[in-house]
Amino acid sequence: MWLARIDNKIAELQRREAEREHGERVRPTRPEWIDQLGIGTGRPPIQVHAGDCYAAGGRRRAINRDEARRLLASGLPTCPHCQPDTDLRILD
Repeated sequence: MWLARIDNKIAELQRREAEREHGERVRPTRPEWIDQLGIGTGRPPIQVHAGDCYAAGGRRRAINRDEARRLLASGLPTCPHCQPDTDLRILD
């Protein structure tokens, strides 16, 4: 009876580990840059963030490096936490 419980526990742990590994394989890659979007019609961009910024809101879209540089050059504010302008080498 104890051996059956131990075998079941080992099988459950192996299943969980396999699920975790599968989740890591199929997870989409994190974007390099994020454009935080506003509220309303057209949802205008309001701030640029690094892809791993914790302060980015729920309304966002992934952008590439060139798009991030263009938005910052047009005067869009940057996130004070992740400071994407420093990473993109855009100086005031």
